Order: sequence, then C-alpha cells, then structure tokens
Amino acid sequence: MSKPWSVSTNQFINEQESIMRTGNVYQIANGYMGYRGTLDEFGPEQLVGITLAGIFDRVGDAWREPVNAPNGAFTQVSLDGVDISALSTRIKHHEQRLNLSNAIFERETTFSSRGKTLTIKSSRFLSANTPNLGVIRFSLTCNTAAAITIHTGIDSNIWDLNGPHLLKLTPEKHGGVLLVHGVTNEASKRVVVVEAIKCDFGKEVHSATGKKHLRVIGTNIEAGRTYTFYKYFAVFTDHDPVRKSAKKAAIETVEHAKAHGYEACLNIHNAEWEKKWKRCDVKIEGDDKAQHALRYSIFQLLMVAPVNGSANSIPARALSGQVYKGAIFWDTEMFMFPFFLHSYPEKAVELLRYRIKTLDGARRKAQSEGVGYRGAFYAWESQETGDDACTYFNVGDPFTGRELRTHFRDKQVHISGDVAIAMWEYFRVTGDDSLLLEGGAEVILECARFYYSYAYFKKDKNRYEILDVIGPDEYHERINNNAFTNMVVKATFEIAIATVKHLKQKHPAELRALVRKIGIENELSFFAEAVNLLYIPEPDRKTGIIEQFDAYFKLKEAKIEELKARKLHPDEYLGAGQGLAVPTKVIKQADVVMMLNLFKERYPAKVKRANWEYYEPRSEHGSSLSACAYAMLAADIGKLDWAYRYFLQTAKIDLEAKYKVFVGTIFMGGSHPAANGGAWMTAVFGFGGLKVNVDHVALNPRLPKRWKCLEFSIVYKCDRFDLKITNAEVTIIAAASNRSERRFIVAGKEAYCTPGNSNQLKLHRGKRTG
Repeated sequence: MSKPWSVSTNQFINEQESIMRTGNVYQIANGYMGYRGTLDEFGPEQLVGITLAGIFDRVGDAWREPVNAPNGAFTQVSLDGVDISALSTRIKHHEQRLNLSNAIFERETTFSSRGKTLTIKSSRFLSANTPNLGVIRFSLTCNTAAAITIHTGIDSNIWDLNGPHLLKLTPEKHGGVLLVHGVTNEASKRVVVVEAIKCDFGKEVHSATGKKHLRVIGTNIEAGRTYTFYKYFAVFTDHDPVRKSAKKAAIETVEHAKAHGYEACLNIHNAEWEKKWKRCDVKIEGDDKAQHALRYSIFQLLMVAPVNGSANSIPARALSGQVYKGAIFWDTEMFMFPFFLHSYPEKAVELLRYRIKTLDGARRKAQSEGVGYRGAFYAWESQETGDDACTYFNVGDPFTGRELRTHFRDKQVHISGDVAIAMWEYFRVTGDDSLLLEGGAEVILECARFYYSYAYFKKDKNRYEILDVIGPDEYHERINNNAFTNMVVKATFEIAIATVKHLKQKHPAELRALVRKIGIENELSFFAEAVNLLYIPEPDRKTGIIEQFDAYFKLKEAKIEELKARKLHPDEYLGAGQGLAVPTKVIKQADVVMMLNLFKERYPAKVKRANWEYYEPRSEHGSSLSACAYAMLAADIGKLDWAYRYFLQTAKIDLEAKYKVFVGTIFMGGSHPAANGGAWMTAVFGFGGLKVNVDHVALNPRLPKRWKCLEFSIVYKCDRFDLKITNAEVTIIAAASNRSERRFIVAGKEAYCTPGNSNQLKLHRGKRTG
C-alpha cells in the first residue's frame, strides 16, 4: 500500500527474512547515519542498526565493516507487568509508514493483552539540519485504566555482522542525560551516544543492567487518554570535525534539541527536505506507479548524500547496514554520481573529494598488486583510507562453506578509469575547474599512469592491450581485452591529455608544480601514444556485434533458465573458477551494453541495436546495476517498451525487496543506491533524452506511452533550468539567478535561454538528433 509521497504497510509478519527486508524498505538516513526501519522495541535479533558513515572497524581476520552505534531510540512498554511487543503480543492493527517528503518513519500498532487494548504510536527522524541528531515522538493510549511501565534509553546490544566493533561500552548519567561511550576494536576510535527525554508524566528511575542503559518510567494511565513523550539522541565519534570532545558535543546537541522542542526540530528538518525536493524532484504525469518508484529512488539517494564536508562517499548498500563492508565501489561514480552532478552538484563534489582523499590508498594498491604498478589503482571495495577491503577469497561455497578465490580485488582495473571519467565529467558539466586544482588533476594523471604501466604492448600487432582483467560481467574472470575496460582506459588517457591541455592554458604554474610533485613529465607523451595504439574491440562488419572479450564468441551457448535449473543449491554462485556460467556466454550484467551507454556518441544506432539484441537474452541480471543499462540503451534505440520494463525493474528493486539475500554464503541484504541512481538516469537520460555537452544541452525526448509529461531540473555550468517535456513540446525555464545565456538543442531545434525567461519548442514525432 502506498501513496505518491509515502510507503506504507498494514501487515507485520513475524519472520526473520520479512523483518530484514522491511528494515531495508523503511530505513531512514541523513548522510551521517542510517537507521533501519525497525520497531521501537526491537533489538539486534531483528537487525536494528544505526550505521555510521565513514568509520570502520575490523575484528580478527573478519571483514572490516562500518560501525553500528548503540540504539538511542530504544523503547519497550509493559502493560500491567506484561511486555508489549510485535514479536510476542497479539496485534489487532498495525501500520507503518515512511514519508518520502521528509524522511520520517512512523508506526501505529494496536495490541490486545489480557482483555485490554493498547495503541502505540511513534515517529522518528534523523535531522537533516543537525546530522548527529535523532528525534522521536512516542505516544500510547489504552482503552481502560492500566499500569504502564516504559523502559526507554540506550540499547548497547548492537547488531554486527563481523563484530563486536565497540569495546569498553560504559554507561554514564549527566543530570537528566544518559550516555554510553565505547571505542572501536581496531583503532580505538571513540563513539558516543547520548539520550535526553521530555516526559511530563510518571515517575522515573534509572537502570543500567546488561547492555541496556535505560529510564524506567512507571505510571497509572487513564482510559482513552493519550500520553506522549519525546526523545532526543545524538551520536558523535572521533571523526567529527568538532573542537570539543565527542562526549561534550553529544550532550550539548541533545540538550539544545530538547530545549527547542520536537516541533521546532521538525520544522527545521522539514525545511531542509523541502529544499532538497524543490531542486531534485522528477515529476511524471500519467503513470502513478512509475512516479512512486522513481520518487522513492530519488529519496534513497538524497538520504545518503555526504554531509558536513566530510568527503565521504556513498557505499554500495548505502547506510542500510554493514553489507558489502560499507565499501564504496564503482557504483558511486557510474550510477549515483550523475544524479548529483546534474541536480545537486554540491554533493557531487563531495563524492569526488572522497577519491582525492583516498588517492594515497590507490597508490599503495597499485604498488602492492601484481608486479608493482605505478599510479593509482583504486580499490574495488574502498573504505576510509582507500586501501582495498576486498579479499582474494570473496564468495562462499554453499556446499562446503569454504571461500572461493575470486579476482574482484586484483583484476577489476576499470575502477580507476571510472573515477577519472567522473572527475572530468564534473568539470565538463559545471565548468568549475577548482576541483582539478584541489587534487582532481592529480587523480586523473595517476589513473592514466596506472593504465600505462598495466598495459601490454604487442610488438607484432603494434598495439597496446589490456590483459587479465574482469569487466562488469563478473562471471568471466581473467579475460583479455574486455571491450568496456579497454574503452574506459582509452577515455582515461584522453582525459589526462585534456586535463594537461586545460591546465597549461589556464593554470600553467599549477600544472608545473603538479608535474614536479608526482614526477610525471617524461610519461605524458606516452598517454598520447597509448590513445592511438590501444586496441579497442570493433563491431563486426556484418553483424555489428562487439565481442565482449577475446574468445567470448567461442564459449558455449546456454539458456539462462536451463543454467539456473542445473544449480544444486539456490545460493550457488555462477562465476568464480568453476561456476556454471564460466564456460558459457551467459553474463552477469550489462557489459558491452554498459560501454555503449557510457560512450554512446561513439557508436551508430545500428551497432547499439545489434548489441542490445545480442546481449540482452544472454544477461542474467545478477546485479542490480544491470537493468538500468539495458533500459537506457533501449530508450536510445527506440525500444521503449523494453526500456520501460527495465526502468520499473530498476526503480522498484528496493520497494519490492525481492532481491537475493545470500550469494554463496555471503549475506547481501540491504538497499541498492546504484539502482536508485540508474532509475533517475533512465528517466532523465533515457526518456528525457538529456545529453550535456561542453557548449550546449541537448534534449531528444522519447517518453513511454503512458507518460503525458516529464518534469525535472538540471544544473548546467552552475545555472539552473526547469524542464517540462510532453509529446508535443519542451518547455525550458531558466532561473532568474542564472548568470549567462545558455544554448539548448531540442530535437534538432536550437534555442538560447536567458536568465529568468522560458522557451517553448514544438516536437515532431520521429524527429531526433544523435
């Protein structure tokens, strides 16, 4: 059950997998921390998690992962001495709701216990204005007079996949404030949680038993009267940029919030969310299902954007828990970054600053992998330092429980180029070269340097080749000349050359200093040579098909359904050394199709169509990254029904929560922000036909049948434009605050948009530009 601006359910299913999936669907976050969508009385067994951005820990030989904080929102109610819980008490009515307009989680549950009916209502949000702060309103009503006991405070029973990550957890009380602090196992980073309460009824005592540091509030309540209290909790760590101690900062934060009150905190929070949606919403008229799914996807991205100038990035499972080690993958640059770049560039630059911050980690990886490469080899699974958290044995065998050797860490070399492409795209779209001077140019040159050291020169063919890699299709490892990877490498060399040219013209002194700093002067000419001599798999002259990698065409044909039917275990991994897909042409996800999306201007429509039709039936879509790539290319070549089908598959992945929970023996539950970004890209790039060029913005709309209108905003060269697309016309509205006149080309028609004015351009069916 849902409405345009909410997600809701009136069911509670007391099963572990259902609780896990629901916790993902109803999660809230504010960039600093994420809080899974669990009920107030739940604990670690129900996967309650307050996951912190940018702070990691490792225990023993287990995977490093983000730290979950103690739960400062915990509340358990007893009615006449009997604990009331969705896990154990009969439920007469239950509803929980996630409000997309302001990231507020609400629940209302009516329980029946010993002939009495108790209704609990609560709402919580993580402040969009004060990222360390969480705020809760909690109400209860009973149909008869009753004795109520409320246990509320801080629950330090923490759900960890590979913990415990917080040691020396110590409860304290400072006046009316409860506090728990501990240190991480690996680096002794301090984590502090503080809780304050405003409650005008009952008698309060304190209890610190086990790992719960609680207030115990007892009272006799009247029939039909609603009793409400408010909770404020704050989380601070040693990573926070504050001059005072984490403990003092946390106490001051909750005391300040309590003094201002719930409504004041809520109003400020709502105002921040209103700003986010005003600049980032995408409106679809005529298709409520698509509108809801797309808005939920955008909401997920807005919740997890980095805050406080932290130079954090967005993990592959966002802040929904410790899955995937809380690591940053290529997902961020290729699938999430475009949304922020075109809608919210202040956040896009933070994502790139993370890559600048972790450049030394990428250098260390280049030196340590293989024979010792030069430059920057970015981590496949990157955490706070940029060192690779990915292990060499990364997938579990469900039959034996043993870990399988994979080559994600050492052979997914395209990650460095993905970073360089995003770094250059920021400059190309915004026109702002300050990030290049702050370290972006250094990142680009070091990525190009890595590729030159990795490339193999075949004298007999007079060409460079990229050997022994994994492309986006992870079912086939250690392959040669993957089309996607080789094209990314070529683009990285081109970007490095363009970066040097720009700095030479605009910032020659800074360029000279950079060249001296990294000692790259003698290597710059190699990049131009590599651009010309790097081998790029070409489309077949007859069929137009691009071979995904050397000898791919020699693999066996196999139908995906038949391959899956041969699995002996539902969680069996199809790749790695002996996976069922390895000797076949079945691929995990978009690979050549991903390349054609990323570099679509380099290939004619007939080549894109031929490859979409060839690879689509061979794609298993074993990754949430796949469907949007097929959707975007389908839209580009006019397969709108297919594009729409794959768009919905992408946009609804977290709403429907039907994804894999395990791959091999690895727990994979969590949200999918890359798919969320892919949904936005499909709507805006695919159906809206948006293409931002250096000197103009192009629009070639191709709306699905049921869409009457598509509206979205973009930022181009620091100017903002609202775009409205129907089947008949495109309206462009330039913000009054824009600085310059900008050029648009809409289905071949040229228009110049001046600040504060609008342009309307008629569309003719079938009229498109390349």
